[in-house]
Amino acid sequence: MALDLAAILDAWNAVFNANDLDGVMTYFAPDAIYRPGDGTEHRGLAAIRAAFAPQFAGRLGAMRFDLEDTLIDREARKATTRWICRHDLRGERGRAVPTWLRLMIRARYGERVGWRGVDVFHFDLAGKFTGKFTYANYDRPQLRRDLGA
Repeated sequence: MALDLAAILDAWNAVFNANDLDGVMTYFAPDAIYRPGDGTEHRGLAAIRAAFAPQFAGRLGAMRFDLEDTLIDREARKATTRWICRHDLRGERGRAVPTWLRLMIRARYGERVGWRGVDVFHFDLAGKFTGKFTYANYDRPQLRRDLGA
């Protein structure tokens, strides 16, 4: 039976957007690699969990990823998603953002912003991620007020 990579990615995205770190971690193989696009690499479940922890603690506000496009290579067990990452700096999760960062973003862009990026996923035979590689402009992301809606 062939893996339904699209269904796996949809489920992963739903769990991520529900801010469920435990659920997110169930999608990774024990020896997975995560490269978030900022020049770092995290190997294994503990390191990947630690890399995701600030996001799930609200350090970047309430976050969600809206998928714009998905490209799947079933034979190679690889997929690419193109997404908008949306940050909401209001409410309890917005207060978890460092004050200087929250004030800087709000002054320039408002309370809700978004930016675009791409993830490349590699899957094992069981449908777990063996690699998650993010490509985005982290040094100077193109924050846009119109993408925060």
